[in-house]
Amino acid sequence: MTTISPSPVSLVPAADPRSAVDHFAGRLAVETDAADVATALAAGRPDFVLVDARSRQAYQRGHLPGAVSLPHAEIDEGALAALPDGLVVAYCWGPGCNAATKAARRVAELGRPVKEMLGGYEYWVREGHPVQGGCR
Repeated sequence: MTTISPSPVSLVPAADPRSAVDHFAGRLAVETDAADVATALAAGRPDFVLVDARSRQAYQRGHLPGAVSLPHAEIDEGALAALPDGLVVAYCWGPGCNAATKAARRVAELGRPVKEMLGGYEYWVREGHPVQGGCR
C-alpha cells in the first residue's frame, strides 16, 4: 500500500474553523491595508488619522494624502494629544520596515485605538495610489 506524504502546506493540520475565525478577526482588529485606506480616503470621510511613522525627511520626499508626520520615536502623550481623537493608522516604508509596528505599539501603550497599514508606503505606491510631497 502506498502512503501519500502530506505536503508542506498540510503537514501541520489547519486550525478548526472557529479558531481560524478568531485568529483572522484578531489580525483585522490591528491591521489594515493600502486598498482599504485608499478607499476610505477616496470617499472623503476617513474615520481615522493617518500617521507616517518614518523620518521627517522621508515624509517630505513623499507621503500618503492627509498623513501626519510623527516618527515612531517621537510618539508620546503630547504628540498623541495633538492628533484628532479616534483611530490611528500607522504606516512606514514597507514590509522591510518596522517603524509602523513600533508606532502602533506605542500608540496602544498610550491608550489609543490603532491599526498598522500593511505594505506601507511601498505598497501604496505599487498599487498606484496618489502621494503628496516629493516623488513616488
